Amino acid sequence: MNAPGAARVLVADDEHSIRFVLRETLEAAGHQVVDVDSGDAALAELAGGDFAIAFFDIRMPGAGGLELLDHLKGMGSDVAVVIITAQNTFENAVEAMKRGALDYLVKPFATGQIAPLVEKALRTRALAREVRELRREVSGAAPKERMVGFCPAMLEVFKTVGRVSRSDVPVLIFGESGTGKELIARAIHFASTRAEAPFVAVNAAAIPRELLESELFGHERGAFTGAVEARPGRFREASGGTLFLDEIGDMPIELQAKLLRVLQSGELTPVGGRRPESVDVRILAATHRDLDQAVAAGGFRQDLLYRLNVVPITVPPLRERREDVEPLALHFLARYDRELTGGAHVLSERALARLAAHNWPGNVRELENAIKRALVLAGGEMLSPEDFHFLDSAEREEEAEFERALVREVRAALESGERGPGGSLYRELLARFERPLFQAALAHTGGNQLRAAALLGINRNTLHKKLGELGVPGARRGANGAGEVQ
Repeated sequence: MNAPGAARVLVADDEHSIRFVLRETLEAAGHQVVDVDSGDAALAELAGGDFAIAFFDIRMPGAGGLELLDHLKGMGSDVAVVIITAQNTFENAVEAMKRGALDYLVKPFATGQIAPLVEKALRTRALAREVRELRREVSGAAPKERMVGFCPAMLEVFKTVGRVSRSDVPVLIFGESGTGKELIARAIHFASTRAEAPFVAVNAAAIPRELLESELFGHERGAFTGAVEARPGRFREASGGTLFLDEIGDMPIELQAKLLRVLQSGELTPVGGRRPESVDVRILAATHRDLDQAVAAGGFRQDLLYRLNVVPITVPPLRERREDVEPLALHFLARYDRELTGGAHVLSERALARLAAHNWPGNVRELENAIKRALVLAGGEMLSPEDFHFLDSAEREEEAEFERALVREVRAALESGERGPGGSLYRELLARFERPLFQAALAHTGGNQLRAAALLGINRNTLHKKLGELGVPGARRGANGAGEVQ
């Protein structure tokens, strides 16, 4: 990210020495500074000036720093506020952060603390404005379910959502469980011309395969034992709107053929029905599976994949967008605090650092549940790392499960007597472990072999050779010499 540019900064403190230090430091960095010695003078400046950042003393003549902060929040201003206090008390920290301060400075402070605060404020403000613009393109989703993300990958997702919402093309959303695939689908629907029509979601993995056909296409009375009355099915329930097929990769292969016919013809025949009926439904689908591998293994129809994958959207896992952990945590805190506890909690910096360090195998859903659990069980108003102690046991269990999986794989190979093409059990097992490692590295780098090799710490030619030996599908070198995956 580029270094932040010049900004207008307001400093309000009744101590001349504090104003002098802040002015000298900020102006030396190229910022424009206005300083005042009272809260009332600060209010007058705020009424007539466009400030990016404000430093407010917590106690001074006229309005104090917290009152000025409340005034700005009440106006809907996006001025980033830093509270200055002479008393580093728990109560001051909690109150400042609870009211929406960016941070707080304790007197006396080092001048080296100022530049990082200004950089953080400008970066947060710029990203917040960009996200607001993008959300205007995808407006309509319920406020409690709005998308949160500042990392470049999520900003690209937001932009794609805005673009595809203007047409009726099918969209296939890829991502691990818990990344928010349904939220993306809802955003597309509510930003489209079908927003006033139904949004119907079906999880193909959650419905028994013998009932899924009836669930989707409906059935006529007497079509099968227990069909005592006709049922319209989810396609007809979504008429004029959007049908979201979650975990499409788990749909039985025989049902995929019927879905393909609906996509091709715009007509469906209910179970037990004789005449096809026209349906007007936009299809959005999602999966956590690698559908190219499923096609190669015979578990997914290639022609259906072509139909669904007109516009792909990949939602990155939370461990690859750690800069979004803090805004997501604050979003969930604001969403659930009043609902669960009455609304008095804040997250300490140490707690936020603890959350950012977690690997989040359950992605955004796991973070959401972690915030709710900490809120319910917390002993005080400020959430500390100790309030998230349960994440430590989850990480140990994840590591133990990985080790158990390796042991199971080795034992199975030993018991089966497999020796691989070269007659070497060691090489056969090594190939099994290397294949997912290389696939994950390529997925992380968008198929770029040069970057994947650097990430793994091996030579690019070694990686390319290994991909060929392991039979990783689609491996090739790009025109620029860098390896890519089709």
